Amino acid sequence: MGGSLGCHRSIPKDPTDFSCGKRKFSAACNFGNILVNQERLNINTATEEELMTLPGVNRTVAQNIVEYRDCIGGFKKVEDLALVSGIGATKLEVIKLEICVSSRTSSSQHSPSSLRKDLEHQSSTGMNINTATPAQLMSIRGITEKIAKNIVAYRAEHGPFKSIEDLVRVNHINSSLLDKIRFQVFVERSRAPSTNTNGGLTCTTKSHPSPTSFSLRSDDLDLPPGGPTQIISVRPNVEPPLGLRDGKPVVRVATWSLQGCSCDKANNPGVKEVVCMTLLENDIKLLAVQDLLDREALDKFCVELNQGTLASIRKWKWPRGLWKSIVSEKPTGHSGKGVSYSGYLWDSSSGIDLKDAAVLESPVVNGNGSHTYPRLYLAHFLIGSYELTVVNVHMQATAAPGDSSSKNQSSDEVKCQRLSPSIQETLKAEKELVILGDFGSSPQCSELDVLRKEKLCALIPSTQFTNISTRSPQGTRCLDNVWVSRSLKKIYSGHCMVVREGLTNPWIPDNWSWGGVASDHCPVVAEFYVDPSSKELSRPGMTVVDRGDIMPKHER
Repeated sequence: MGGSLGCHRSIPKDPTDFSCGKRKFSAACNFGNILVNQERLNINTATEEELMTLPGVNRTVAQNIVEYRDCIGGFKKVEDLALVSGIGATKLEVIKLEICVSSRTSSSQHSPSSLRKDLEHQSSTGMNINTATPAQLMSIRGITEKIAKNIVAYRAEHGPFKSIEDLVRVNHINSSLLDKIRFQVFVERSRAPSTNTNGGLTCTTKSHPSPTSFSLRSDDLDLPPGGPTQIISVRPNVEPPLGLRDGKPVVRVATWSLQGCSCDKANNPGVKEVVCMTLLENDIKLLAVQDLLDREALDKFCVELNQGTLASIRKWKWPRGLWKSIVSEKPTGHSGKGVSYSGYLWDSSSGIDLKDAAVLESPVVNGNGSHTYPRLYLAHFLIGSYELTVVNVHMQATAAPGDSSSKNQSSDEVKCQRLSPSIQETLKAEKELVILGDFGSSPQCSELDVLRKEKLCALIPSTQFTNISTRSPQGTRCLDNVWVSRSLKKIYSGHCMVVREGLTNPWIPDNWSWGGVASDHCPVVAEFYVDPSSKELSRPGMTVVDRGDIMPKHER
């Protein structure tokens, strides 16, 4: 392996402390706020032998790293290494201060032996321009979306590139640009697809088994590089309802806990597509959302529905509507990552208007000033001739749904928070009332007796499960529900469902693999008749005037 292979290991405890030792440090490669020196190992260029000098990396793991690196066209960030079989989050914490990720054009970021190896084999490393998708090509520094399209178009018309120099024949690529990218690409004309599975990612062109349908194609230009690049899949083939039931107009109201949805999660193209397409495919017009870690996260889906940047959204052949969103000003729950918020997402072109919304404060009953009862997010919506009172609930169970640590517990043993007794006074004052959300347990649990006392009825029976995972696609618990008042039961169409189709996506992580679910909760949908006589429902696509005088400032 050579005497210089281990030199990248000699890093002081504090990488910002340049006074210890005589090594010269460089700020060429960044890892967070830490300055990385020239001797850190570049995992995008390191050989198997060099990778084996890292703590806990044996020959098998080193081979997995190299194979996974080839599958995805190079690591984009150090954290991507955790997806490799044999690494994981624990081992990454041990080695992350000894590695870095950089492009092959910056020699100052290579370890000495990695640099020699890179120079010797630069013709066979990088990205294969004969197999790369447009999204992958755009990850190359200097390649824009337009140039990536031109490369693929040229390849389709003239066949595989015979050499890197052939790139100058592509529109908008000159010799200057070629010099900048030549060390990031290579040409291989007859490369067999890899069938190695590393960290659960199988790099083949076959569809992967899943409890539901996958949704994004690898050649969509709006997907970021670095994911499962060769998985081909489609959304379920559906015909959306016409908004009628037995000849009468109906509206679909739903609840969906998005399981710790931050802005980063909402920006994941797989999560974004699953959420938006589920709304469109199931004709959901009003959605109550729980477990938002960032208040801005819900607006990501609202923007996507209105603007349509993903290919599947753009290709939707029916009207998408005009969507708006609002998120609670105060936290309404807690998750393992901190406080969470609740919100609403609705299609205003369907004749739905928000009148007002507010968080119902729960009493403080313990000494540290925290709330033992969940905060409810109440909103009044105008739907047709009805003023609907919607109460958004996020209650915590002692064991998270789908958590392996709770697999030995029965549904009866899982306890949730108790609704505040003061909610009864609020419920009595409301007429057309629907209470929906994540209740943390089945509708039979005693914690929900307060709802039964007010003559509310749960639409989802305890025998119908509402959670989902790739390991348990049919679910194991009834956690989410829709409760309606007696007056609202009169306009209930009798149709209520738990959506399970189309909730996975190849771009969603599943532990250290891909093809996971957008949330471990399924959307629960209830359908109600609406009376358009006094307030005509606008047709899809019609412009809706904002009620600026009464809408909260955070409405999108």
